[in-house]
Amino acid sequence: MLMNKDYFMNSLIYCVKMLNKNHVIAYPTESMFALGCDPSNFQAVKKLLLLKKRCVKKGFILVAAHYEQIKMYIDEHCLSSAQKKKMFFYWPGPFTLLVPAKSSVPYWLNGGLNTVAVRISAHCGIIKLCNFFGKALISTSANISKMKPCISREEVVKNFGENFPLLDGEIGYEKHPSTIINIINGKFIRYVQMQKI
Repeated sequence: MLMNKDYFMNSLIYCVKMLNKNHVIAYPTESMFALGCDPSNFQAVKKLLLLKKRCVKKGFILVAAHYEQIKMYIDEHCLSSAQKKKMFFYWPGPFTLLVPAKSSVPYWLNGGLNTVAVRISAHCGIIKLCNFFGKALISTSANISKMKPCISREEVVKNFGENFPLLDGEIGYEKHPSTIINIINGKFIRYVQMQKI
């Protein structure tokens, strides 16, 4: 067990080092492995877009350990007290919420829309990763666009190579990607519609 903890810490330190150097990393989430990078650095985001062969207009989901890490992206003035209460009803957990975006949110995160997709996770690996990095991360499935997401370390290595930065750990018990809810109108958005975000 101690060796596993050491391996996790070594991988955590390495992944954060790579994030700070504007690289893309892979890490386990509630239901699959994800690819992520510093959401504020377009150099890193471009690497992620090229890696996934993904269009920038689709935007990305942001994942965080706590609210302070995503607060800067949310236009709280456009949220009622009831909507804010509902947000924290779903969090932390496998729920991604579409919330009003501040005008300062870069187009590569929200696809030029007036909303941004955010999630506060309960996955221990994500919590430690975001806290050690000190901010939220982009969270998108570890795959080439339209291909099956990786659900094991072995699949990540097979698809992205042995030297790809990878946070040690297991995915959670969710069988499907995070539920997406538009907090403004209360609509539940199915996974198949995620590509429109």
